[in-house]
Amino acid sequence: MEKYNKIIGNYGEDEATKFLKKNKYKIIEKNYSCKFGEIDIIAKDKNILVFVEVKSRTNQKYGSPSLAVNYYKRKNIIKTAKYYIMKNKLQNEFCRFDVVEVLVENADNNIRLIKNAFMI
Repeated sequence: MEKYNKIIGNYGEDEATKFLKKNKYKIIEKNYSCKFGEIDIIAKDKNILVFVEVKSRTNQKYGSPSLAVNYYKRKNIIKTAKYYIMKNKLQNEFCRFDVVEVLVENADNNIRLIKNAFMI
């Protein structure tokens, strides 16, 4: 089951990347990791630095995919983003946190972008 979840997760990240590019986001980095955690996608939306968490599911049995971005997950994403900003000297950049939900059902993908999903 773990391997299957990894496959769905990777597929979801690829679909989210395509979706963001189609919506004029410039992808800066994928799967950025440091001692604090990982950020799935770092991108620019016009002049805004965007940290994107991608959540993929094959059904909504346990709710929408974005529900998996709980308090602890958000806390780790924020810590990781702060480290990325500091390391890359981007303190003057505006930033936000988005979530992309990828629901993979049958042969269809339902992708939803939640801008400003959470804040620091």
